[in-house]
Amino acid sequence: MSNRLGTKWINQVNQIAIGSYRSRFGKYAIIAEQVNALEPEYSKFTDKQLLEKSKVLRMKARQGDNINKMVPEAFALVREAAKRVLGQRHYDVQLVGGAAIHYTNIAEMETGEGKTLVATLPTYLNALPGKGVHLVTVNDYLAKRDADEMSKVYKMLGMTVGCIITDMSDGDRRAAYLCDITYGTSKEFGFDFLRDELKRLSNGGEMFRKNFEQAFLGKDTSEGSQPVQRGHFCAIVDEADSVLIDEARTPLIIGVESNPDHDESAAYFGADEISLTLVREKHFKWKLEEKKAELTGLGRRAVQMRANHSAFSAITVDTLYEYVERALRANIGFLRDRDYVVMDGEVVIVDESTGRVMPGRQWQDGLHGAVQAKEKLEFKGDTYSAARVTVQDFFLRYKKLCGMTGTAWQDSRELSKIYKIGVFRVPTNKPSKRAWEDDRVFSTELEKFEAVANKIVEINKYGGAVLVGTRSIAKSELLSQLLRERDIDHQVLNAKNHAIEAQIVAQAGQRGKVTVATNMAGRGTDIKLGGGVADNGGLHVIGTERHESRRIDRQLAGRCARQGDPGWAQFFICLEDEILDAYTEKKADKIRDRHEGRGELTSGIFRRLMIRAQYKKERQHYKDRMLLMHYEKQRAEMRKGMGLNPVLG
Repeated sequence: MSNRLGTKWINQVNQIAIGSYRSRFGKYAIIAEQVNALEPEYSKFTDKQLLEKSKVLRMKARQGDNINKMVPEAFALVREAAKRVLGQRHYDVQLVGGAAIHYTNIAEMETGEGKTLVATLPTYLNALPGKGVHLVTVNDYLAKRDADEMSKVYKMLGMTVGCIITDMSDGDRRAAYLCDITYGTSKEFGFDFLRDELKRLSNGGEMFRKNFEQAFLGKDTSEGSQPVQRGHFCAIVDEADSVLIDEARTPLIIGVESNPDHDESAAYFGADEISLTLVREKHFKWKLEEKKAELTGLGRRAVQMRANHSAFSAITVDTLYEYVERALRANIGFLRDRDYVVMDGEVVIVDESTGRVMPGRQWQDGLHGAVQAKEKLEFKGDTYSAARVTVQDFFLRYKKLCGMTGTAWQDSRELSKIYKIGVFRVPTNKPSKRAWEDDRVFSTELEKFEAVANKIVEINKYGGAVLVGTRSIAKSELLSQLLRERDIDHQVLNAKNHAIEAQIVAQAGQRGKVTVATNMAGRGTDIKLGGGVADNGGLHVIGTERHESRRIDRQLAGRCARQGDPGWAQFFICLEDEILDAYTEKKADKIRDRHEGRGELTSGIFRRLMIRAQYKKERQHYKDRMLLMHYEKQRAEMRKGMGLNPVLG
C-alpha cells in the first residue's frame, strides 16, 4: 500500500478496527492503487475506445471469466466515464468502498461521502456477465433520481439501465428487468417476485386464473400472465440497514380484498363504537410492546351488555370480542398522521423508518378494517393473503448480496447471522467537522417544542440554516404552528407533500432557511450549503425526539457536516416522548408524574434514561424480526412438505 493512499487514512483505520479489518482494508487499498495506475492510460482514450474496452470486458465475463480479475480495469473505466459525463471523479476512498461492496460487504460510509457514485463501481462490474444487477433503494424518488443520473455513466460503457416504480405496466416492468442494471425499491422487487409466483400458478390452472386475474393480471391476461423478473443474480442495496433490518419486521404480503359484506361492515363500526366506551385497566389491558388489547372478564361482560343491536347478529360471542379488541388496538396503538394518513377517503400507511406513504399496503388480520371504522370511512372489505415473503427470505434468494449505508456497524452481527454478509467501515475522505451537543431534556412536550422554536429563532438571527427532524406528521405540523407564531419563514416536508421533496431539500442548506421534516429527510437526501452558511457553523440539525433506533438518529444528524463542511447537531427530548414507553407503562407514568412541570431537566440521569429506553426498543425489534423469520420459515417448510409453493397462500 503506497503512501499516496495509506498515510491519508491510516489513523482512521487504526482507530476503528483491527485484525481482519486491516487485512481487508489493505486488499481494497491495493485495488485502489491499481485503478490509479490505469488512470493516465484511460484518460487518453476516446469515448469510442472506452466503449470498446468495456465490450472486451463484457465478452470475457459472458464467456465465463472470473470478474474478480477485472476489478481494477472495470473500476478505472467507471471512474473515467464518471469524470466525462458527470464531472465527478471517484476519490481513492470511494474506490476502497466500491471494492468492499463488490466483495460482499455492506460498506458503511458517512453521509455525504458519495455512496450513489460509489455504487456505480460494483454495479457495472457485476453487470458484466449479463445476468442483471438490481440496485435497491428505499423509495421511488431515489430510484428514479439515481437511475436518471447514473445511467449516463453506464450508457457510456454500453450498459442498459431500467427503473421500476409504482404503477408501471407489466410490459414496462419486463423491459426494465431485461436491462443490465435495474433500479427500484425493495418493495417493488419483492412484490414483483410474489406476483410472478402467482402468475406461474395461474398459468397452470384456469380456476386460479379466473379468481386472480382481476386482482393481479389486469385485463390483458395474455401479456399480464407472463412473469416480469428474469432471476435474482446480484442485489446491491442502498441504505442497506433500512431495507434489510428496519423493513424486515413485517413480511411483504399481497392480499386480495373480499367483497364488502354488510354484516361485516356493521360489525366493524359497531365494535368501534363499543371500544370508545371501555375503560383502560378496568375493561381491558393494553400490551404496549405488542400494541394489542386484551379484554378483562369485566370488559367482556361490558361488551356483551353493549352489543344488543343487529350489527352483531351474524357473529359468535368470541368473534365479537376479537372485533372489539381490534377496535381498541386501532384507536390506541395506531395514530393518524403518524402511522397512517387519510388520502382521498383511503387509509394509507406511513412507513415509520422513512416517513413516506405506502399506497396499496394494508395491515392484516382485520386491523385495516378497524382503522377504516375508526376514521368513519367506507368499508372496503377484509383482505386475505394470496402470497407472502419475508424481507430476509426474499434477499437470500440472490446469489450475491451487498450494499452500502451510513449506519450499519451496530447491526453487523445480525447482518452476518441472517444474510451472511460483513460490514466494512470506510474512512471519510476529509475529517468530520460535526459538532455534537448533549441532548436537552424537558418535562413536557410543549416545553420541549417551545425550546426548539426558540433555538431556531436564535440560529435564524445570524443567518444559519436549520433542519429539524420530527417523528410524525402531526408533530411537524405542531412545530410549524409555533414557528408561524414567531414569524419564522419555513418549509415543512412530510408524507403529505412528498411530491415536492426534491425542491424543498435542495433549498435546506441556504442562508436563513428553516426546514421541518419527518424521517423523509433522514436518508438519501443531499443538502448542499449556500453562500456564507459555512461561516455561520454550517447546517444546524435539531432532532425533536429519539427514534426507536440509534441508526435513524445518526442518519438525521448526518445531514450536516458532509465532506468536511462544518455542522452542528443536537436532540431535544422530553419525558412525554414515546421512547420512554419502552419501560413498563407503570414505570414510565411514574417518571412523568414525578417530574411534571419542572421545565428543563439538566441532570445526565435523564439522558441515560432515554438511551436505555432506546436500547430496549432495539432489542425488542430484533426479537420481533427473529420471531417473524422463525414463524415464516416453519410455515414455508410445512407448505413444502404438502407439495405447495411456500410463498403462496
